[in-house]
Amino acid sequence: MKPAPFIRHVPKTLDEAVKILAEVAPEDGRILAGGQSLVPIMAFRLAKPAHLVDINEVEGLDKISSDGKTLTIRARVRHGAFHKPVVDNPLGALLAYVARHIAHYPIRMRGTYCGSCSHADPSSEWCLTATTLDGTMVAKSVRGERLIPASEFFDSIMTTALKEDELLAEVRLPLLAPDAKFGFYEFSRRAGDFAMSSSLVTYRLDGGFMTDVHVGVGGAEPHPRRIPEAEAELTGKAPSDTVFRAAAEAAANAVDAMEDHQTTAEYRRDLVRAVVRRALEHSQA
Repeated sequence: MKPAPFIRHVPKTLDEAVKILAEVAPEDGRILAGGQSLVPIMAFRLAKPAHLVDINEVEGLDKISSDGKTLTIRARVRHGAFHKPVVDNPLGALLAYVARHIAHYPIRMRGTYCGSCSHADPSSEWCLTATTLDGTMVAKSVRGERLIPASEFFDSIMTTALKEDELLAEVRLPLLAPDAKFGFYEFSRRAGDFAMSSSLVTYRLDGGFMTDVHVGVGGAEPHPRRIPEAEAELTGKAPSDTVFRAAAEAAANAVDAMEDHQTTAEYRRDLVRAVVRRALEHSQA
């Protein structure tokens, strides 16, 4: 199938983009950056926006920057930008490792970090990183700028806190401590498929004991989130197989697992148990 007819707008500045979006939002106007999520659902006519605001010619939206405390990822930064570390910090290595698991190479060269977060697929690797690392989502509109904690940004399956006339202009991720450790693991039926469950963990060691622990799970519930029950099982303890298994069990018990025509809630909880434990094991590699 082909998409339904639409009008394409090509703003040159961010202010122009949000002004146009404000005008066309009532007609289901959408932002177009990479298009790797939007265009396929338009082709199936699951979405029929009357207007597309194409931000690919807006200067500066392809930039990544760091002020020494925060990494800022702007709206047109492609997944492929993270194939190599973008900052000399454990966060750079983390993002590079996670990026390898996103879909396939051609998609990574076009899709965007902010676009993935705006689409809010429960299995999105970037939604998981933003949530686990306590990122800040920066929404822009004609009314100004709004800062939304990642923990409050993702509402449900493909639903966010963005207003219809707001553009996700950037995502800000806090840099990790220089001695931070991280682990990531996801399970999908085939390489490049959407993850059925995934986990990202970060922590530091203080005297051999884990501190500043973050455990995030994606794909199992309508949106990714940190799992405080699993974090509590790790905090103040030395890394070990027994401790990792206890944290994984806590995560599995904590999630309200989704079901579909192929997957039961029980099976997804088993996946959560596996991906959390393996993410923790990978953090020791």
